[in-house]
Amino acid sequence: MNEALQQSLYDKLSREQDKYRDWLKGQPPEEILHHSYEYTVREDILMSMEELTLSEAETRALLLSPSPMAILLPVYPYPADHARENVELDAYRASFRANVSCKDAIEAAIRDNYRDNRLDTAAVGQVAEQFGQERMLYVLAATVRHFDYDGRISRDNKRWANTIPVYENKDGMDSDRSVQFVVSSHPGLTDLFLTQARQEQRLRQPLTADEIKAEAARLLGKLQEPVQPNSPGGTHFMAEVSRDFMERAGAKDTAALQKLLPFSTLALTTLKDRRGVYALIGKDEDRSQSFRRPSVRSKLQQASAEQKQPAAKKKDLEL
Repeated sequence: MNEALQQSLYDKLSREQDKYRDWLKGQPPEEILHHSYEYTVREDILMSMEELTLSEAETRALLLSPSPMAILLPVYPYPADHARENVELDAYRASFRANVSCKDAIEAAIRDNYRDNRLDTAAVGQVAEQFGQERMLYVLAATVRHFDYDGRISRDNKRWANTIPVYENKDGMDSDRSVQFVVSSHPGLTDLFLTQARQEQRLRQPLTADEIKAEAARLLGKLQEPVQPNSPGGTHFMAEVSRDFMERAGAKDTAALQKLLPFSTLALTTLKDRRGVYALIGKDEDRSQSFRRPSVRSKLQQASAEQKQPAAKKKDLEL
């Protein structure tokens, strides 16, 4: 299974490199020279994949990425002085040029996808596919920090940007080199692009136990609100499961959600002519219940089983 997955990953990386090579061929000779180190590194990554053995989890994670090469070619976050002291100037320069190219791609994506007073969500995917989420968000964080004074950028995005390490990168004239990859689109549109990019990143993150519990609490409250059954046929009480939750949830997440809700007739289902997934319970359910918690007996049984397990292993060894 893992061998087939690794072949799929190699094929995906190869296609990504072919696309990059085609783009590079269309650039002026001077620009091609600027990207020569980056091209060489990408070729080395592709060649190493023929011998490198990744775990199944790592392989699947890379396959899910729209740009696995960008993950394997990470952002170099440190300034030129640090790179010079640590003999890493080639890596710094390649990453810096990629940041500038990513900035250009963000501006083009905003320009191409803004119409009728709205920014199409395809704009974020257009950039992430070419440069990866990490580099795209790094460039956006640098941009927001540069425009920290601008009221057209939301406070939430400013708070987020300040959590991303973006170092000052002074040149000989005491100017910050990082301004070369600051996005120059309208700040309001840059803010909207960043909001969508952060939402895309969040949807890729696995759900935590606290997030599952929070969704269960929200659903419990929604199911307790109506006085009369509110399903289309009037036979059930219902509440829509958060669409963000469903986009991120796997089978284990929905099972954990159902275990927290105390209703014996609970079902998660779709409804005809309606979008989304709904939690339905019978109209005769006791809706005054709170979260379902493990019984004292089940806790004692679990503790007893955990205590017996080492003894059982010891017995097996003696036999």
